[in-house]
Amino acid sequence: MRIGKRSTTLAKWGIALVIMLLALTGCGAKEANEQNGEQGAAGNNAETPADNAADKPLTKVKVVLDWSPNTNHTGLYVARDNGFYKKHGLDVEIIQPGEAGADKMVATGAAEFGVSYQEGITQARIQGVPIVSIAAVIQHNTSGFASPADKNIKTPKDFEGKTYGGWGSPAEEAVIDSLMQEEKADAKKVKIVSTGDVDFFTAVKKNIDFAWIFYAWTGVEAELRGEKLNMVYLTDYSDKLDYYTPVLATNEKMIAENKDIVKAFVAGSAEGYKYAIEHPEEAAEVLIKAEPELKPELVRASQKWLSPKYQDDAPRWGEQKLEVWTNYAQWMFDHKLLDKELEADKAFTNEFLPE
Repeated sequence: MRIGKRSTTLAKWGIALVIMLLALTGCGAKEANEQNGEQGAAGNNAETPADNAADKPLTKVKVVLDWSPNTNHTGLYVARDNGFYKKHGLDVEIIQPGEAGADKMVATGAAEFGVSYQEGITQARIQGVPIVSIAAVIQHNTSGFASPADKNIKTPKDFEGKTYGGWGSPAEEAVIDSLMQEEKADAKKVKIVSTGDVDFFTAVKKNIDFAWIFYAWTGVEAELRGEKLNMVYLTDYSDKLDYYTPVLATNEKMIAENKDIVKAFVAGSAEGYKYAIEHPEEAAEVLIKAEPELKPELVRASQKWLSPKYQDDAPRWGEQKLEVWTNYAQWMFDHKLLDKELEADKAFTNEFLPE
């Protein structure tokens, strides 16, 4: 859930890399086809029933996380450990992103699926990288700017004269500026420094006043620590900043040549997240058992806070709207974070979501 890792998503997509990615994207899809043992028409059948899939050898696929395991990922662990993926014919391995980053691993086929963000996919597609969002993990943006309550930062206007600690992406300054414009405040009066991977609670006690966090993890941890935070949520100041973060992603090659595998993965994931929505306590225990280094009390509290927000007001878990992709891409373009406008309808699909 920590945002620091996003610098690898937003800052490392170069034109030379794009050429390499486009050349390598087919590798993962080819391997998936070979593992599945079904070429041609059978491999493109998106209507394979789960019952039939269960009778066939399991297809091995990888899903790469965006960051260290947390409750954004609970549905994936539930789907794996409760047998939902297996029911759909898949043997799913959950892996860490390492230095490469999840988006690049998905784009090159090093992993068939990954956890990503709308902002990262938007940036990548503008540069010709064929990565596609296939489900929204959380329906609304739960991130915002957090600060210890004693710093008295309650609105974007209060950012003036304060120090922000981030990961060095141009998007950070643009978001801060756009929120401050809403309050006729001067973003030039904010000092922006890079804190890298320094823990939020350590950083705000040393050299910064506020940072960008996901409340479901860092905010809930603050509650458990008894440290009161003030939150400035992005969605309170702009509808265009209510984007999907995180999402599940794959690449265009997988969609074109392995629809049955993509459909099976999304179906299993949907069952995992539905279970986490309906049984937050049990889902938390699945994650704790799978990743014992996590703090159990944090996982349980975070899961309780987050489970209702996975689907929220959407008709089904994972649903994505074209207007959300269009609005955020337009915001990025308006703030000179994109070189051209996004073909939003190609950046995501609801095709594989269960009815």
